[in-house]
Amino acid sequence: MLAADETSLADGLLLMSYPLHPPRKPQQLRTQHFPRLKTPAMFVHGTRDPFGSIKEMESALNLIPSKHNLLLIEGAGHDLGFKGKNKNDELTAIVVKDFESFV
Repeated sequence: MLAADETSLADGLLLMSYPLHPPRKPQQLRTQHFPRLKTPAMFVHGTRDPFGSIKEMESALNLIPSKHNLLLIEGAGHDLGFKGKNKNDELTAIVVKDFESFV
């Protein structure tokens, strides 16, 4: 929300598991600031995240007028698989590489 109001704070945003809405409460969207977001934003989201389905995320990201991207982590929940055995380094490398290409 702050980045939507203070565009000079960052050159790019990396949003890991953005909580689009509380689990099982899709009517309580947290996207009011998306239409004001001017900073490029990359979202990293698990395909099994209860805080927003892929379809809901794609729809919400269409509200953002600036450059944006959605990196999907297949089979991951809200923790993106970082709690999984030996996945930390691999997942971190993927996210960093994609974010560097994005910005």
